[in-house]
Amino acid sequence: MDASMLTMLDQMLLLLHAALIVFNLTGWIWRRTRRAHLLVIGLTFGSWIGLGAWYGWGYCPMTDWHWHVKAALGETGLPASYVKYYADAMTGRSWNAVLVDAWVVGLALMALVFSVRLNWRDWRQQRRGIATATRCPDRARKRGGT
Repeated sequence: MDASMLTMLDQMLLLLHAALIVFNLTGWIWRRTRRAHLLVIGLTFGSWIGLGAWYGWGYCPMTDWHWHVKAALGETGLPASYVKYYADAMTGRSWNAVLVDAWVVGLALMALVFSVRLNWRDWRQQRRGIATATRCPDRARKRGGT
């Protein structure tokens, strides 16, 4: 693969990985994305723990693929953590890897707890028949509901 294709792949993986991180941290906020968020953050933890049992705790296939691209572009000395790499690059300093990992896991756990809690609440409300249309009949009428 030529350098321009690798550079384009590097940039694409950067955007995709950043979008995944943002979604993992915020996808629980909106009702429409909560189920998808629960699935995606569950897969993230599954990778970190499940695949991590074989490849090293915190393993992320996307980071692995990205690091292969960066290595092909000639980058060396890449850290295990994608977040550490970009925190270092954006701030110009070398962050403590343990501290970065602690922040990443802590924030991801908080997002997981929020997602589980809100998905559970949404499921219970739906099961009880307490939908938004029932609580806000004016909004439902405007949309053509009952």
